[in-house]
Amino acid sequence: MKIRANGIDIHYDVQGDGPWLVLAHSLATDLSMWDDQMAALTPHFRVLRFDTRGHGGTSAPEGAYDFAWLTADVLWLMERLGIGRAHFCGISLGGMIGQHVALAAPEKIGKLVLVSTTSGYGPEARTLWAERIAAVRAGGMAPLVAPTLERWFTAPYRATHPEVMARIGAMIAATPSAGYIGCGQAIPLMDTTARLAQLRCPALVVAGADDQGMPPALGRRIAEHLPDARFEVIESASHMCNIEQKDSFNEILLNFLFP
Repeated sequence: MKIRANGIDIHYDVQGDGPWLVLAHSLATDLSMWDDQMAALTPHFRVLRFDTRGHGGTSAPEGAYDFAWLTADVLWLMERLGIGRAHFCGISLGGMIGQHVALAAPEKIGKLVLVSTTSGYGPEARTLWAERIAAVRAGGMAPLVAPTLERWFTAPYRATHPEVMARIGAMIAATPSAGYIGCGQAIPLMDTTARLAQLRCPALVVAGADDQGMPPALGRRIAEHLPDARFEVIESASHMCNIEQKDSFNEILLNFLFP
């Protein structure tokens, strides 16, 4: 399904019944990256998945994006769907967006789940992301597939799950260059650490023990700055811990949403 919100067409999916739960995916994927969670969540929640600006079936305008736009996309989508309040779970870029949504509209968020994400970067991130953006401008998304999969999943998992690598690799390759570049210009400017103390919603912060890109220390920093947070590390998992250790992830998530 698609709906016009905040000046773009947003592709989304709603399944299940119960309180609203919004799922926000990572950079260079789409809403289907949550497939391994749906059977566990839909008996208890009305789950809204959506493709972030520049990804999947959502519009991919040219130019730099920022977190004000990405936040407004979520709030407009919730408004158009009549969602007054929802739990929110975001991974990586989705977790960054979740922090901004909770800060911009705290009355809209019940419980907040932040997975494999950060509340801020150092100045070196600008150089890293400038290099990635330049690579995409020069050669499209295909050259990023292999190195991204190496960062996102542990070597043993990659070796034993070629079908997952093919599925996620196809998602990365299919990401519009404009969407990757647009979001890639927002990501290194992420800086919410000092404002997290404003949030009063219960929060769960999750990290993969083997995540080199978003190591557990970054998740722990988020949890330490939130007034009401639980921090969990999933063993034998890298960045996409919701896929690599889906059973452990689903159990942790449901235990938090149903204490």
